[in-house]
Amino acid sequence: MPYIPVTDAQREDMLHRLGIISLEDLFADIPQEHRFPELALDAGRSELEVLRELATLANSNAQADTYRWFLGAGAYDHFIPAVVPALASRGEFLTAYTPYQPEVSQGTLQAIFEYQSMVAELTGMDAVNASHYDGATALAEAVLMGLKNTEGPTRILLPRGLHPEYKEVIKTYLSAFECTIQEYSGRPSDAAAALPEQELAVLVASYPDFFGIIPDLQGAAEAVHAKGGLFVVHADPIMLGLFKSPGAWGADVVTAEGQSLGNDLNYGGPFLGIMGTTNALVRRLPGRLVGETKDSQGRRGFVLTLVAREQHIRREKAVSNICSNQGLMALRSCIYLAMMGRQGLREAAELCWHNAHFAAKKIAEIPGFSVEQGLFFKEFVVRTPIDAETLAERLYAKQIVPGLPLSRYYPERNKELLVCVTEKHNRSDIEDLVQALQEAAE
Repeated sequence: MPYIPVTDAQREDMLHRLGIISLEDLFADIPQEHRFPELALDAGRSELEVLRELATLANSNAQADTYRWFLGAGAYDHFIPAVVPALASRGEFLTAYTPYQPEVSQGTLQAIFEYQSMVAELTGMDAVNASHYDGATALAEAVLMGLKNTEGPTRILLPRGLHPEYKEVIKTYLSAFECTIQEYSGRPSDAAAALPEQELAVLVASYPDFFGIIPDLQGAAEAVHAKGGLFVVHADPIMLGLFKSPGAWGADVVTAEGQSLGNDLNYGGPFLGIMGTTNALVRRLPGRLVGETKDSQGRRGFVLTLVAREQHIRREKAVSNICSNQGLMALRSCIYLAMMGRQGLREAAELCWHNAHFAAKKIAEIPGFSVEQGLFFKEFVVRTPIDAETLAERLYAKQIVPGLPLSRYYPERNKELLVCVTEKHNRSDIEDLVQALQEAAE
């Protein structure tokens, strides 16, 4: 039977409310000759011809697999073991829907449970949800969660070095709320300590920040809690294989972009928003939690333990819209973490560290180039002798993407390049980048 969204009576009622008589009146502002334009489509092509044309169009794009890729800024080219797409592409996972019925969703529920368990250990949190659209929305939800957790304070502190697009997403989320968003630089503990008592709702720390710099989180949690706020840390999950977890620093909420954990670049999405928190805040966590249980016969099973999906409970109090789960992305991260293990993740993080510092050292030796100082992971800022966009354009012709010209977000920083180096880069890749930069700047 055909799908008819509204009845005739409902349609008449809507027209009446709009103050018009007929459906034709609704489109009166559209000239008649433009209402039903003819589509100049050809007779069609064979499947082979279409595939060839699509391949030609695809080959016009710069791809991380065919270029020397030093671009990061929120989307990272990490190695993905072949087993990740092989298992994640199985039909029972690809076609799985939201696991409302646990008796027929045990595979999906167990995968989510394992994902939550591993990410909780990685971040140092008690509970991890499943999940958000991407890192930006996860962080925005964490800020919103902190704002709702406090009775009076409405001040939100964001690090000056937070990803510019993340800042915009947070501002959009909070546009309907009475709050003050303020940026800070320097140590998070100093920023919190400078505020009056009980004025702080949320302080966010970026670990590392947009420019790759790792902040000093010593004493931050204590300073934030003393002012009545929640301490939120947005982290790089690969870095956590090597560095102290946010939970160990005393974070109340941890967010991250899970794309690095076994997910492709995918032209910017879909990605995976990670969020974890402490037991004290678990009932304020948006999304859902999968738990382990036993059935009536004592057999191990998995269920949705906590479902705070606000489209079907607490609707009148809802401020979030967690209407879908990045289930396949979470599954890929689950497989990736299981395959890499503690040691594999540490080795990937160590390679990122050593490769990035080797690249920074070699680039700083090029006449006219310098590298911004500070403790950094995977990304670093390079000051260039000529316009960074011009420099990047010259390297594109050599099939090298040298990084992100910071003028994209900061017009005044037109001679700065954000370079990203991961475990996929070898010595030859880095030496080719150095030589190309030197030649392009001459």
